[in-house]
Amino acid sequence: MTMKNKFDFKKIFGINVFNKKEMKKRLTKDIYLKLLKTIDEGEPLTLDVANPVADAMREWAIERGATHYSHWFQPLTGSTAEKHDAFLIPDKEGGAIAEFSGKHLIKGEPDASSFPSGGLRATFEARGYTAWDCTSPAFLKENIKGDVTLCIPTAFYSYTGEALDKKIPLLRSMDAISIQAVRLLKLLGNKKVKKVIPMVGPEQEYFLIEKEFYTKRLDLMLCGRTLFGAPPPKGQELEDHYFGPIKDRVSSFMADLDTELWKVGIPSKTRHNEVSPAQFEVAPYFSHVNIATDHNQLLMEIIQKVALRHGLVCLLHEKPFAGVNGSGKHNNWSLITNEGENLLDPGNTPHKNLQFLLFLCALIRAIDKNQDILRAACATSGNDLRLGANEAPPAIISIFLGDELTEILEKIAKGEKFKIKDKQFLKVGVDTLPTIPKDNTDRNRTSPFAFTGNKFEFRMVGSSMSIAGPNLILNTIVAESLDEIAHRLEKAKNINNETTEIIKDTIKNHSRIVFNGDNYSEEWKNEAEKRGLLNITNTVDAHLSMITEKAKELFEKYKVLSKNELYSRFEIYVEQYSKQIAIESKTALKMVKTQYLPSVIKYINLLSSAIVNTKQCGGNTEKMEDLLNKITVCFNSAKKKAEDLENELNNALSIEDTIQKAKNFRDKIFTKNHELRKDIDTLETIMPSDIWPTPTYSDMLYRL
Repeated sequence: MTMKNKFDFKKIFGINVFNKKEMKKRLTKDIYLKLLKTIDEGEPLTLDVANPVADAMREWAIERGATHYSHWFQPLTGSTAEKHDAFLIPDKEGGAIAEFSGKHLIKGEPDASSFPSGGLRATFEARGYTAWDCTSPAFLKENIKGDVTLCIPTAFYSYTGEALDKKIPLLRSMDAISIQAVRLLKLLGNKKVKKVIPMVGPEQEYFLIEKEFYTKRLDLMLCGRTLFGAPPPKGQELEDHYFGPIKDRVSSFMADLDTELWKVGIPSKTRHNEVSPAQFEVAPYFSHVNIATDHNQLLMEIIQKVALRHGLVCLLHEKPFAGVNGSGKHNNWSLITNEGENLLDPGNTPHKNLQFLLFLCALIRAIDKNQDILRAACATSGNDLRLGANEAPPAIISIFLGDELTEILEKIAKGEKFKIKDKQFLKVGVDTLPTIPKDNTDRNRTSPFAFTGNKFEFRMVGSSMSIAGPNLILNTIVAESLDEIAHRLEKAKNINNETTEIIKDTIKNHSRIVFNGDNYSEEWKNEAEKRGLLNITNTVDAHLSMITEKAKELFEKYKVLSKNELYSRFEIYVEQYSKQIAIESKTALKMVKTQYLPSVIKYINLLSSAIVNTKQCGGNTEKMEDLLNKITVCFNSAKKKAEDLENELNNALSIEDTIQKAKNFRDKIFTKNHELRKDIDTLETIMPSDIWPTPTYSDMLYRL
């Protein structure tokens, strides 16, 4: 007797998406083809197309149980936003009809003053607009009670036309890189390609803990991470959790998660245990970068909702637990033509593949020239705790190419011939196991930006972040490099000769960024410094690179971000940094004052009474007195540090200048938080567990 699946995943995938298949079924051929022109080729969307599309979308949504619709967008909070409007309007006879026209579909007017704008909008300037992004399909959201809402992916911009979201600059960057890539391909003789699309597959890491423990930890509820907590007796040193057997409860959660993701068209492909206890990963198949961005935002929402259904809480913070691995979001990036060719696929003879070599040189030049800007793409207070912590890429950006590609570039630069090696096979000494073709290069899990065969894996992105920012920056800096290469080829008399010169110049001027060794080692830090590579260790310094003249000229030249839009994001992200550390500080103080110190006082009183009673009975109290002394010293130290933190926090909050405030939070407040934690964590290790007021790391990481 065989087990039968609860459902047919082929029937479930995309059932809550108004995709091309559904459009083709419900629209006339003429309207469908016009809409495809807009989606695939960027033709303007007119009301004569929008109206029948809206009718079809409304009918489809209502058939699926929808009662409301929402313009779903991605403001600069890093999360998503939605306002639900009912399809229902009353008719003249006291009944109701469903209304949803082309105008409702393509335009909305949310309040722009209540979202962060970095000075682009004042509080009294409330008007903002949402515009339908038809390149990303509409979908249905279902809650646990079965209520259904039609969600329409949209862009969000101000009354003056400035981008107030993460979607618009991302779409602009896609246009920028497509224009320059198509230009280069035409110079290389490829006249058929009309469009080049960045493709992304973002791997998402996360933690799961019992909801019971989450609700007893104020730091987790308000900050997303533990501000206190002594290391458990066992961490990840046995390396037994990674790819280990998935527990039934977690497996059940993952199965439900996949079902919900598949329903809304998110191609969830892989799931497994990650390195740290209670840490896991879900990885989707590749999508166009704007769709992948929408999907990842939706995935983060769904994963938290599904966890709650199972009595769990999903933690997306980059470093929810000290002493064990944090969580990232590996951003697998490649370039695909509208005909399906992967421009980062080296083929069987990469040394002869001029197209691949030029695109590879463009990547190397772009990353080296813009290390600071790319670092800023991953800068948050949470990611500062993760990067460089011997678990994630360091803050120093470098590229891993592998030995073969590195050798090819070096030999071309020297004018030497590269001899392709015969295919090698792995033999493990067991006759029953097949011989396996050996890959051209190993994988490097320590590299921030690693070539993995036909794509680059950007591993610095934080687990809670939107991937829009890292990808719009990646698209833009590569567009600039492609522009430079195309400009040289346009002036060249011989394409082949000029390609060789471009490779030579790349190796001469930018090979410092290529490193195939261990990025975790101290030797690499010293070597990187000798090479002149940047080591930007904190968010404040990273974001300052976004308001340099170089950055302003770059983003304005390719029409991705105006100077005002760029500076607004700098203001928002630096201000968010200060606010996040302020929230952590206030939370830490509340926990210390109302939970930790009172529990210590309680135990000091119990211990003091026990010492008195033991002495009266003639017992030896030496060890008890030593313990009391140790606890009292820690208690007094923690009390003093809490008072100092509170005073410094009040001073920091009074600073008006955004940059100076952020630097104060970085240099003083964050440090004082860390010092306070040391005393509380020490107390946890010597206090009885039944008196300690919060769940411990052992509880949270192992009782799942």
